[in-house]
Amino acid sequence: MEYGLHCLLGLIDAGEAPRSARDLATFQGVSPTFAAKIFAKLEKAGIVVAAEGVRGGYRLARSPETISVLELVDAIEGRKPLFECQEIRTRCPLFEGDAPDWATRGVCSIHAVMLKAEKAMRDALASETLADIGGRLERKAPSEFGADTRAWFERRIAARRTGSSHAQARDMQ
Repeated sequence: MEYGLHCLLGLIDAGEAPRSARDLATFQGVSPTFAAKIFAKLEKAGIVVAAEGVRGGYRLARSPETISVLELVDAIEGRKPLFECQEIRTRCPLFEGDAPDWATRGVCSIHAVMLKAEKAMRDALASETLADIGGRLERKAPSEFGADTRAWFERRIAARRTGSSHAQARDMQ
């Protein structure tokens, strides 16, 4: 998930110009195959759109202000609970295999705490957007970082357009 979020940050300033999953992976130091799998999930969720061709790749399908971190997490990881109760409370040896009603009535106390924690986490993730994360990065990074990033991606695109190999493009990092 973390790599997916980092790759998406690389699309915020791209505007309508797509960036390749391979370039985004290289920029983050992650396997292009791994990034391709992440982008397939993001495309299926409607977060990115793909463009084909030499200048192909991905771009955000919507404004980063409208993409919640929760939506990204669910798209990449799938919506799965943090905790799956195993109903251990029914296995007490004192019950001799037949747990009484009082022991199993309602939600397990541990599960209840975990459900509350998961709701709080999901609420927090829903309240943050890709733009919020991008804004924090922008405030933290030196002013020239954005321009340097855009130039790096443009050099990669130009190398592909002129027929240079990926190895030559990598050397231009």
